[in-house]
Amino acid sequence: MQPPIHALIISNGIEGLASLYQPNADIHYDWAEVGPHFDPDLSGYDLLIVPNGTDHVAMYRIRDRVRAFLDAGGTLFCFDGWFTDWVPGHRWLMDNTQKSMEVRYKIKDDPYGLVGQFRAEDLNFSHGISGWWSCGYIEPAAQSTVFLEDTWGRALVVIDDSTTNGLMVLTASAPAADLSYATTDDDAADRAMAELYRAFLRLVPRQKITD
Repeated sequence: MQPPIHALIISNGIEGLASLYQPNADIHYDWAEVGPHFDPDLSGYDLLIVPNGTDHVAMYRIRDRVRAFLDAGGTLFCFDGWFTDWVPGHRWLMDNTQKSMEVRYKIKDDPYGLVGQFRAEDLNFSHGISGWWSCGYIEPAAQSTVFLEDTWGRALVVIDDSTTNGLMVLTASAPAADLSYATTDDDAADRAMAELYRAFLRLVPRQKITD
């Protein structure tokens, strides 16, 4: 039996956030809330989760610590658009020049075998409205994998095990969790988002990162 994943979630104090991530036998969650004394210790964790709505000024202040965590073999999930340069090798760009009504999500490359674990087409609409899930796009680092792209071939989900010694799973401000809060209450979209999150969890190495 594999040991559970030990994950640290960055919290910006958003009401309801804690209910979105459900601990179980496979994963244990701790929380680091952003505030005047924000100084999270990442040692001992397998996974760092940066959810939608995170303070990226605060993340920029600990960018060297995040890089060291990754270089030690840790895994980063960033499910938010980061407007400060703290994610190694990648940039998120806000762009609303394309019509959201034309957004469709497509699998590009899948060397990790995620296809079949969720239905990408179910992310296209929430109650008939498209473009609800992601925002902007990612300029990925060289040698990373663009797993999901949009109508115009822009990267929306990137998986990177090359830039650092660890693993990064990044979305273009697209939330992923066990449950939805205010993002969607469409059953198919909610289920696809949760299944994608659980597929990401299967990529996380099951060993504690230590100093």
